[in-house]
Amino acid sequence: MDDLADLTAFLTVAREGGFRSAARIAGSSASCMGDAVRRLEARLGVRLLHRTTRSVTPTDAGARLLERISPALGEVRAALDVVNDFRDRPAGRLKLNVPTAVARLILPQIVPPFLAKYPDILLEVIADERRIDVVADGFDAGIRYGEWLEKDMVAVPIGPRVQRYAAVASPAYLERRGRPTHPRDLLEHDCLAWRFGSGPLHVWEFERGGETIHVEPRGPLVAGFGGATDFAVEAAVAGCGIVYLFEDWLRPWIDRGALVPVLQPWWLSVTGPFLYYPGRRYLPAPLRAFVDFVQSTRPQRPRGRPRVDPRRTGA
Repeated sequence: MDDLADLTAFLTVAREGGFRSAARIAGSSASCMGDAVRRLEARLGVRLLHRTTRSVTPTDAGARLLERISPALGEVRAALDVVNDFRDRPAGRLKLNVPTAVARLILPQIVPPFLAKYPDILLEVIADERRIDVVADGFDAGIRYGEWLEKDMVAVPIGPRVQRYAAVASPAYLERRGRPTHPRDLLEHDCLAWRFGSGPLHVWEFERGGETIHVEPRGPLVAGFGGATDFAVEAAVAGCGIVYLFEDWLRPWIDRGALVPVLQPWWLSVTGPFLYYPGRRYLPAPLRAFVDFVQSTRPQRPRGRPRVDPRRTGA
């Protein structure tokens, strides 16, 4: 059990990138976490972590160890969590990795009633646009769109089953530059583009009556999707150009008239996201409770078949 505790401490420190942040997660102290890692290194006879005043990163040996023990410790945790079945209420930590759009548009309707129903569960949500291995990175589950799902994962629909993009601009911009009537007209307009991380620009896609139009946005601003998205929206409000994002994201500005819809018949609909997790015989009780809650509150399946392409909606 001492080995297991030290391995868990090493895993937490490596994932958090530091002893203090790992100690906060573990409910311990930085010195205790450091002692655990030193004991493990002494027993193994190899250095597992590079330590500097600014960062803590795994050595090659540490990275190999992480790769092997992460799934194993996850299984141990799940096995020990079986005792949760004997509690009146499930307890423990549930860690989710989700796209920014999900954290903003979908989870606010789900999380508060879930936490009210299960007050002994600690929910940790990390918003991240990267495509990651949720198990190797220490998450219980993730939320992603269609093709971003790993084939060996269990997937459960979460949130609305249809999400729609909306193209909008400020009244001042449209008065100055005119209103586009076809997606190709955007080539003559200022478009406020965005990208995921360091990837290519997000190509705007429109669809009407079976016809699909792709437009590579060109304009005075490119924003990183996530933290800078609202900055791009505010730039549109200020009259800098046209922006194309989830309708639900833009709805507050549309409702108060700060942004005006354009090209509405061409707005693209896509299938909503999925909660996904490893197919295990014994799910951790917090995850099992969340899956059951999501399934019990899932909206009715809409009519029609919206087009599915997760690359348009985030990792």
